[in-house]
Amino acid sequence: MSDVSDATFAAEVVERSHAVPVVVDLWAPWCGPCKTLGPILERAVAATRGSVELAKVNVDENPQTAQAFQVQGIPAVYAMRGGKVVDGFIGAQGEAAVADFVQRLLPSELENEVEALAAAGDEASLRAALALDADHEGAVVALAELLVADGRNDEALELLERIPQAGEVRRVAALARTSAGADNSDIEARLDDLLGRVKADPSARQEFVDLLEVMGSDDPRTPVYRRRLTAQLY
Repeated sequence: MSDVSDATFAAEVVERSHAVPVVVDLWAPWCGPCKTLGPILERAVAATRGSVELAKVNVDENPQTAQAFQVQGIPAVYAMRGGKVVDGFIGAQGEAAVADFVQRLLPSELENEVEALAAAGDEASLRAALALDADHEGAVVALAELLVADGRNDEALELLERIPQAGEVRRVAALARTSAGADNSDIEARLDDLLGRVKADPSARQEFVDLLEVMGSDDPRTPVYRRRLTAQLY
């Protein structure tokens, strides 16, 4: 269980839901039914032993999240998987109803098989996973990264088109388009060469952005070159 804020919702709920189903409990300290429902939700989620996670959002302190869910009343509970709301209910519920709600989020035998194949990580297993679930994000990204490492960049990019372009998907797509690594010795030279052309040349601008994606937000060079890009464009 975690307390989630407007600032952390995207990472701790939306992104996290791509790995594990997340139950979002929208509540407030003054709400009596919320106090009744909260412990019931916690017990039901705990019974899954990590297969489902619980995120609690105080709507008084986090109005942006409440607005995003278009909350009309609380308690309001939503289940998220793959970045999308897949189930939910409003108002207090009993132990049996809540347990059933949470249990419906548990993976099926097919989903477990797909996850096991994706976790194996070799090309044959990843392709087998995608034969069962063509849009499995983890398997798509992992296979695309293997393809890039093998120089099959066009195939990797075609594969990545199956899923939304966010997070790791952008990074691997950038790798495929640039054939660069974060430790590539000439990456700064490439950025410097592109910088003077980014305003007039869309392909240069795309390559520049891709190289920043490859370096990643944790690389100290990234914010420096982002500022240089902004200065060139505006």
